[in-house]
Amino acid sequence: MVRRRYDQSSLIGQAMVREVGASFSADLLMRTRATVSLDGKSRVERFAELQGAIVVDPKRAGQIGGRSILLVDDVMTSGATLAACAEACLKSQASEVCVVTLARVAKDD
Repeated sequence: MVRRRYDQSSLIGQAMVREVGASFSADLLMRTRATVSLDGKSRVERFAELQGAIVVDPKRAGQIGGRSILLVDDVMTSGATLAACAEACLKSQASEVCVVTLARVAKDD
């Protein structure tokens, strides 16, 4: 987002909720620590880097309990970011977590 000056995943999510009438929160999740760029990392390295790095923002925790959560990402490479986000939502008592991505990177790892 910093480099591009916009968050394409957020824009996709906003467009989706307008179509279905659901609620949207771009700041539901937060990183607990700075993480290095995942570019060039293997699948194992990506998962290790994100282990425990994403949590539900305590100010938003009340929005999750018992609800279905849809995570939106523009591009999925290894699934590490989505897995870390889903884990954070499930720890905060989401009833289910579904994922939608615009594109999938095909890599030979």
